[in-house]
Amino acid sequence: MNDIPQIVLNNGIAMPQLGLGVWQISDSDMPVVVKTALESGYRSFDTAAIYGNEASLGHALRMSGIARSELFVTTKLWNDRQGEKSALKAFDESLKRLGLDYVDLYLIHWPHPAANKYVETWAALEALHRDGRARAIGVSNFHTPHLERVLAKATIVPAVNQIELHPGLQQADLRAFDAAHAIATESWSPLARGDLGHPTLAEIAAKYRKTAAQIVLRWHVELGLIVIPRSRNPARIRENAAIFDFALGTEDKAAIAALERYQRVGPNPDTF
Repeated sequence: MNDIPQIVLNNGIAMPQLGLGVWQISDSDMPVVVKTALESGYRSFDTAAIYGNEASLGHALRMSGIARSELFVTTKLWNDRQGEKSALKAFDESLKRLGLDYVDLYLIHWPHPAANKYVETWAALEALHRDGRARAIGVSNFHTPHLERVLAKATIVPAVNQIELHPGLQQADLRAFDAAHAIATESWSPLARGDLGHPTLAEIAAKYRKTAAQIVLRWHVELGLIVIPRSRNPARIRENAAIFDFALGTEDKAAIAALERYQRVGPNPDTF
């Protein structure tokens, strides 16, 4: 089993630095996906209410025989459930679908600024954390102004900010803001949905006898990020976990840094 390192969040909870994202993983694929991931050393799984697969993920984890205490489960609140009372009810529904007594991390999926409810929604997440039903709470896709509004009212600093992050969108300023406030940055779409054809990545991959995907995932890890690549392919799941037996050189990291294009593959949180 791979020895996946952990990041200690700002409330003292340890979170695996590599996890499996299950966006677009069907109920029928979930048992094999989860089994392969667990056999490959994964213990962290990231879902969301909007993904529609909380129930199948929860079932696959229960059937695995792995102790609940060894697992780290993240789910997220969808935009149409923001607001204090609505968020609490939505959390109860997610927990029931997952078949769990608690989640390890609960996130506001998007700030959804048009609704202007994410600050009051954060109060609901704080209540869930105080009750022990969410061991850690955080946000997803929050830009600095969104975080500043939350921090101005919060009694609990978000533990995690999960954002789109890959070589073409490196989010240096936002990562710096997160770090300054002891917020761990987690990368979604860390492989830019497979857009890995740049010659620089091929050259570095050949140097280390790794794939371009492994090089990029290693880059995330060495930046101190939490990373959650998604795959339903068993060989790819295993490959994505095999990134802890080498380290990138300074010149390699500089070459990847030069791939910044400020280009998103997902929506812009300011308008979504």
